[in-house]
Amino acid sequence: MPAFSGEPAADVAPVAAAAAADPVFAEPAEDTPSPVDGAESTAAPDPASATLPPELAEAARALFGDRLDLAAAYAELLATDGVVRGLIGPRETPRLWDRHLLNCAVVAERIPEGASVIDVGSGAGLPGLVLAIARPDLTVTLVEPLARRTSFLIEAVQRLGLTRDVRVFRGRAEEAAAGSRDREPLSADIVTARAVAPLDRLAGWCLPLLVSGGRLVALKGASAAEEIAERTEAVVRLGGGTPELHRCGDGVIEPPATVIEVVRERVVNPRRAKKPKRSRGGRRRGDR
Repeated sequence: MPAFSGEPAADVAPVAAAAAADPVFAEPAEDTPSPVDGAESTAAPDPASATLPPELAEAARALFGDRLDLAAAYAELLATDGVVRGLIGPRETPRLWDRHLLNCAVVAERIPEGASVIDVGSGAGLPGLVLAIARPDLTVTLVEPLARRTSFLIEAVQRLGLTRDVRVFRGRAEEAAAGSRDREPLSADIVTARAVAPLDRLAGWCLPLLVSGGRLVALKGASAAEEIAERTEAVVRLGGGTPELHRCGDGVIEPPATVIEVVRERVVNPRRAKKPKRSRGGRRRGDR
């Protein structure tokens, strides 16, 4: 994957200066960071709160290997800039490793070697940036519509030295899948999402981003089984296979992460808006 860097008004935010001349690429937003998502602001967050707890060290080494220092740098970035910008609540910083980094990293076991990944609704980079850190064989695109989050992601990719394998797309999943006059539609082998939407809505957004036979891997909570029971019919109508429930990180983290996987089995054409009917005189109804 080429190197990228970004701009608030454009679609794809590349993270390297080499692509800055391309009109679809953009620079990070220059507006003053402010809290979002209802998170509390703090002027001086404590980076020590992102320190890896000793009881989680073995699991972290198993999941990140020789890139554990890189994961620790990302944790510190979340605990500082992530808190100031409102992407992470201050009360979450003591739980960054177990609730966020390790919980996302175990999803890597569901992703094949050398796969391309699109992370929809990436927010602070969970799980997309975590997967890029844990699996350097992956190429990852972080899809996020909000400018301040996009700016954080671009800066995080730069500071972590991941510009060769990670790019940031500012926009919605539907825009990424549709493409434009200047940009081909995005697609990948795997699409990930965490706490984005109910399964049927998520499938509607994510399945068009998958190659045929690709998989949606959605991190879910305790009600995942009920969600599958209630929404399978809608997912199948959207071109997906029967959703499957998997536990990731069994024996590595406790509790294991819960994911729902959906294979893209067929292409479902979106409904097109009906054209106005013509009257007998050849003019469309409603024309003046």
